[in-house]
Amino acid sequence: MKQDIKSMLLPELKEAFSELGEPSFRAGQVYTWLHRGIRSFDEMTNLPKDLRARLSEIYTLTVPAVERRQISAKDGTIKYLWRLGDGNCVETVLMRYRYGNSVCVSSQVGCRMGCKFCASTLGGLVRSLEPSEILDQVLFTGLDSGEPVSHIVLMGIGEPLDNYDNVLKFIRLVTSSEGLNLSMRHISLSTCGVVPGIWKLAEENLQLTLSISLHAPNDEIRSGIMPVNRAYDIAALLEACRDYFRITGRRISFEYAMIRDVNDSAENAAELASRLKGMAAHVNLIPLNNVEESPLKPSGRDRIAAFQRELEKRGVTATVRRSLGGDIDASCGQLRRKQILETN
Repeated sequence: MKQDIKSMLLPELKEAFSELGEPSFRAGQVYTWLHRGIRSFDEMTNLPKDLRARLSEIYTLTVPAVERRQISAKDGTIKYLWRLGDGNCVETVLMRYRYGNSVCVSSQVGCRMGCKFCASTLGGLVRSLEPSEILDQVLFTGLDSGEPVSHIVLMGIGEPLDNYDNVLKFIRLVTSSEGLNLSMRHISLSTCGVVPGIWKLAEENLQLTLSISLHAPNDEIRSGIMPVNRAYDIAALLEACRDYFRITGRRISFEYAMIRDVNDSAENAAELASRLKGMAAHVNLIPLNNVEESPLKPSGRDRIAAFQRELEKRGVTATVRRSLGGDIDASCGQLRRKQILETN
């Protein structure tokens, strides 16, 4: 079987080229081309023609195709549905902020976590993405949109810590000085609470931002909407978060989707504040996106504002996330789900 060349770090590529009898600088040339988003080995014009032919015989070169592209008339957010080499589709979102352009990437095709408010998990997990397939979302979103990418959010389809090794390699690739050279501090990784993965990530001591999809102040509510809580309850999750902060020194962001009459009362806010007391934490309140197949509905603006005030009154920093792309199915999994239903 051919090897996935774009999933290789530069030292791995140099070792492979040495085994091919090629000089080290050739590996550097190839690595640079790969991170420019080329579509064929023939585009590597500073390589000898026979070497390009040899590479195409040995290696695969992942190139996603735009299945759908939707642009928000409200805020310019772009939602991509990429078709991968095996025919599966994943979503990527380009969001424009004052500080730069952020790309939200998927880490899996589907998801097995079963969160009731998320369209990504409908239909379960198909497979995990390779490092190259995650990297491609950044490369080709930038190329197609013509917009430079400065920030990455691992918050698309899939649970990043359920694809730990490939996600970590992607992070190494996208931050490499010979590649896109993005800052580690401009990367945010979101997890629904896979505790062993959080501990493992802490030992890497990376300077990225860890975001925890908490969405509830107690186990009763959280277990009802997030099955992962039955394996790793809130106490275990917060203990792992404290360990993560102790090792990395990086403040943790807690994502909290505001769900009408489920987790949005003043009592819920007080309980959440009590849970997070003493932690270096920030709460990001998220107006829930409507998912047709889910009975859960978003809280009203007044309820969200009251929840925020209650948290801040109790010493917890909280902001309300700006909603982007609401007119283009921008929340995770919706566009892929629509494509599957239409195809079937």
